[in-house]
Amino acid sequence: MSDQIKLILYMKDMFSDLIYINSVIATELVKITENLAAIRHGEDFLERSTCTTEHNELNQEIINILDKYNKTSNEVIRVARLKKHVLKHLGEIK
Repeated sequence: MSDQIKLILYMKDMFSDLIYINSVIATELVKITENLAAIRHGEDFLERSTCTTEHNELNQEIINILDKYNKTSNEVIRVARLKKHVLKHLGEIK
């Protein structure tokens, strides 16, 4: 295999890892924002606002981006793991 192909594959793997790491950070930041809002304004504030719905939509967009660029079997497992984690935050699975 040529050095150029090795470099391209290395960079592809690196970008895949960075997208995954950023996806985890992004979904966790959304949850931290919700938790801080609940602490500051109370749980009722979150229930009355559209924030939770908007955050769920943002989380889904984040997962869609991750899914778009992570197609190998190992990467698909990571996508599934993040989906499960986000759904657990949403209370959709226990």
